[in-house]
Amino acid sequence: MKNLFLNKRFVLIFFATIFILVIVLGSFSPNCGGEERIVKIEKGWGLSEVGQKLKDEGLISNKWMFVLYVWIRGYNNHLQAGEYLLSPKMSMFRIAKIIAQGEVNPNWVKITIPEGWTNKQTEERLIKNEVIGSDDRLSTELQGYLFPDTYYFYKNSEVNTVVNKMRENFDKKVGKDTKYDILKMASILEKEVISDEDRAIVSGIFWKRIKNSYPLQSCATIAYILGKEKLQYSYADTRVKSSYNTYTNIGLPPTPINNPGLSAINAALHPKQTDYNFFLTDPATSKTIFSKTLEEHNANKVKYLK
Repeated sequence: MKNLFLNKRFVLIFFATIFILVIVLGSFSPNCGGEERIVKIEKGWGLSEVGQKLKDEGLISNKWMFVLYVWIRGYNNHLQAGEYLLSPKMSMFRIAKIIAQGEVNPNWVKITIPEGWTNKQTEERLIKNEVIGSDDRLSTELQGYLFPDTYYFYKNSEVNTVVNKMRENFDKKVGKDTKYDILKMASILEKEVISDEDRAIVSGIFWKRIKNSYPLQSCATIAYILGKEKLQYSYADTRVKSSYNTYTNIGLPPTPINNPGLSAINAALHPKQTDYNFFLTDPATSKTIFSKTLEEHNANKVKYLK
């Protein structure tokens, strides 16, 4: 009888210790500086699969502690499939409760900001989706720094909250120390050419022009000034008075003309040196046609820009 009593006591102490350990560890978040993210719990997933997903997303520090906690609380038969907005700042308890109760927040919005969009375009999409108010504005001084990506925002957010989230994403993926001229060049490359390889070559051409005090002559800057894109711009278009006109002004424009993506930024940072001095885009195929001389370039204009 004495041994039986000791065995029961040992079991109680063991499980009490485990429970306390779960409580202590579950009260801490694995990453206090992490971003909110949408986590999809698939229909038919078991407790182990849910725990592994949360661990992979960096939302919990230990899968088995989560499994044990959910089992102790009796949540294991109540976990609900769905898309949840979760943060590493949340405790394991909070995350478990959210999934067990199916707390899918109706006040967040999924927003995709395409590469090469201006702050004005971004602003319009945010207003349309009720993320910010109709009178809210994104400062033009931020253009180039609002990193194009997919975001999850709460409806009726403060503009500063939205801007800070996009700036933090820029710092994380591009880097805080990225030079302003790199962003200016990247914003032009974003609109001029499509492929990574062509962007690197065009970057080399443009940096060469700057080095030689030759105008960039970028149609992308003319499109930015006029607010519309054309197959070919007229002589009058290229003479429009603006500090952004790279036909009449030498060097880069005063600010980025849009918010470029990583491909264009990398091309601006790592230009490819070639013998090419001119280029154009074939409207039929979107292929970039390069040339070494002005005569060759003019011949390509006749051939491709009919």
